[in-house]
Amino acid sequence: MTAPAPALRTGTAAGRGTLLAAILASGMVFLDSTAVNVALPRLGAELGATVAGLQWTVNGYLLMLAAFVLLGGALGDRFGRRRIFLLGVVWFAVASVLCGLAQGTGALIAARFLQGAGGALLTPGSLSVLQASFHPDDRGKAIGTWSGLSGVSTALGPLLGGWLIDAFSWRWIFFINLPLAVAVLVATMRWVPESRDESVSRTGAGQRRFDLAGTLLGALGLGGLTYALIDAPARGAGSLPVLASALAGVVAAVVFVLVERRRGDTAMLPTALFASRLFSVLNVFTVLVYAALGGFSFFLAVYLQNVVGWSALLTGLATMPLTLLLLVGSARAGALSARIGPRLPLTVGPVVAAAGLLLLRRVGAGASYWTDVLPGVVLFGAGLTLVVAPLTASVLAAVADRFAGVASGFNNAASRVGSLLAVAALPLLVGLSGRGYEQQATLTGAFRGAMLWCVGLLLAGAAMAVLLIHPPAREAPRAQPGQQLPASVPPAERRPRGV
Repeated sequence: MTAPAPALRTGTAAGRGTLLAAILASGMVFLDSTAVNVALPRLGAELGATVAGLQWTVNGYLLMLAAFVLLGGALGDRFGRRRIFLLGVVWFAVASVLCGLAQGTGALIAARFLQGAGGALLTPGSLSVLQASFHPDDRGKAIGTWSGLSGVSTALGPLLGGWLIDAFSWRWIFFINLPLAVAVLVATMRWVPESRDESVSRTGAGQRRFDLAGTLLGALGLGGLTYALIDAPARGAGSLPVLASALAGVVAAVVFVLVERRRGDTAMLPTALFASRLFSVLNVFTVLVYAALGGFSFFLAVYLQNVVGWSALLTGLATMPLTLLLLVGSARAGALSARIGPRLPLTVGPVVAAAGLLLLRRVGAGASYWTDVLPGVVLFGAGLTLVVAPLTASVLAAVADRFAGVASGFNNAASRVGSLLAVAALPLLVGLSGRGYEQQATLTGAFRGAMLWCVGLLLAGAAMAVLLIHPPAREAPRAQPGQQLPASVPPAERRPRGV
């Protein structure tokens, strides 16, 4: 038996309230993840952190989010998306308080691990609730609105974080999550309907079976590789701890794939998802683009403060064009993709963003915002705007509705893995370690090298879109009444198929 057909409409109070809860929740997660980058120089100085400490402050959160977001999506599909979503909001809020109260780098990193676990519960829920709850005629509009406003919160994070850091303390970038979490809880309990995948198997006396082995293997694989990349500058790439952790990560990743294939539909990551070639291609594309975004975000905030000499607030203001472009352009980019297919936006977007990063490489001490920083930020933001909404809608449309939670969870995991690996690997690749982020000459060379690596990742994504995402066919797939789908994307109600 399947769940009842979604019926929420965007013009109703329940529809608006559900959309509000999803946007505020995802905004809370995205805002916090970007605001932390602005705080890195200040918290690093106050807590005496090395580059590795800063990396783990970012990656402790990303690691848990990437490793367990699949489990969060599966829990929502099976136990109820609304229920798991609420649990994630409470967990995230409590962990945020612990982050704000941390008195040392170790305590902060531990709290960030906990915060990432909470984010893994609520992040897939914010999107899968929309996918499962709204009427097909309004689903595209709801997802487009969510994509645009959630993207705005991502870009707004540095601005709000910079103001909180300068006016109060870096600790307030975590405390600000409390009122947001209260608003999400109220809206969710008042308006969000419960939904689940009723077709999942049950075992024993009504108990549901979960792929804990797959979850732990995925976490071990990511954790081993991340530790090796971050620790290599201090210990040496050939040291026993680095080699052992890298080997453990690779072995765990291989075993993870074998376990998931053997478990079939009971796996945390059902292999049926990859019957759609488009779904596979889009998620590799996601890793590349979000790796570039993660590297850009990590380096730019530290560079503008420690080399250019700006305050945290001015650093946040420097990225405001991202906010405006995402606010104005995301819905339009989604509509364009619905008409012509995702190939063109996903090709042009990374190329435009790469051009922006090349301009930002020229920024140096005493740089002018208007002539040195703004042009690059505008180009990067324009490229990102072309990518975000089409990518999100295309990933969800490439799989069956009953996989909504798992698919959104996997795509979230792909984006976090991209950022995670970039933050772990780029300092190693550009020779930044110890307290080098406090030395202008060292940081300047590292920043410019990192931007070149990010440009390469973006161009690789554009090449993948050109070669592997097919243009629209002559006959578009049949859409639901009033719903328009890209011709290259299989309808969500059908079994996924290759492009």
